[in-house]
Amino acid sequence: MKNVTPIIPVSEPDCQVKSWKNFLKEAVSDPLELLQDLNLKPEDIEYAIDPSNPFKVRVPRPFIEKMRIGDPDDPLLRQVLSLDIENADFEGYSSDPLKETNSDTPGLLHKYEGRVLLILASACAVNCRYCFRRHFPYQDKVANGDSLKESLAYIKNNPTIKEVILSGGDPLIVSDGFLQSLVDELDTIKHLKRLRIHSRLPIVIPQRISRELCNIFNKTRLKSSLVLHINHGNEIDSALIKSLNKLTEVGVQLLNQSVLLKGVNDSVQALVQLSERLFEAGILPYYVHMLDKVDGAAHFDISQAKAVALMNQIREQLPGYLVPRLAVEEPGKGSKTVIT
Repeated sequence: MKNVTPIIPVSEPDCQVKSWKNFLKEAVSDPLELLQDLNLKPEDIEYAIDPSNPFKVRVPRPFIEKMRIGDPDDPLLRQVLSLDIENADFEGYSSDPLKETNSDTPGLLHKYEGRVLLILASACAVNCRYCFRRHFPYQDKVANGDSLKESLAYIKNNPTIKEVILSGGDPLIVSDGFLQSLVDELDTIKHLKRLRIHSRLPIVIPQRISRELCNIFNKTRLKSSLVLHINHGNEIDSALIKSLNKLTEVGVQLLNQSVLLKGVNDSVQALVQLSERLFEAGILPYYVHMLDKVDGAAHFDISQAKAVALMNQIREQLPGYLVPRLAVEEPGKGSKTVIT
């Protein structure tokens, strides 16, 4: 498996010269350090911070640089700062809200007709506090080694499968060499037509979009899409747009799915700004999800009635192609449930 460092022209700013893997290694893991970087104190935050949370803080510095200095309510900070309220018990919340640990093939989820999901990695570049897989038992649920071979055999032997979705953790945290080998293998499965990758890594480390990654998409016969996870317009900056342009140049379709989060994007202004910024960056709004009821994330939840009201209001301000579908994912259902 090769270790690839993207080749960046020396004329670009110093922050662009560093490898994405170095940014990953240098990610902030101490909530106190994160607050210090933003000129904040623990008493500035609504809830007490929790440095001992087993779901550790992990925030790459390119993402921190997008946060507002001195603002305890910054929408990006709220998504990544560990708080003691995450330890409280709330009725209706669980460690596996989508019942994903029941799969017979480790690392493969076949929930919906015509497509399967491969859990390719156990880690992410950023630990979002509302993550529905924050308690997921990755140690025996990742597609690698023998389990990956078993998953590929399952796909080969099931001609109804037209699309493979790479997920995680974050699938772009694996090396380009590994991805190339996997996509080469998928290319040989004749009934496959589409490749989809779900990732937040380019948002927090734009340097992840390397030449090698673009070449993978450029060479495959599979129609490829990258579904990004952006919750607020402030997450989109010039560095991200420049990186994503490299993908569109090789024919990758860019989509976005977000989660409605209290204190982050639960306003008409935030949602309208998000859709407009996405379109400016060449990304189409796809889904906006109701929060999955995972233990530790209840303080982000908003009611379905409020969500519907928000969507009705943004529909009045945006053209239809910029209005994402409001959806909730329910275990056992054959598709996401679109809320109208």
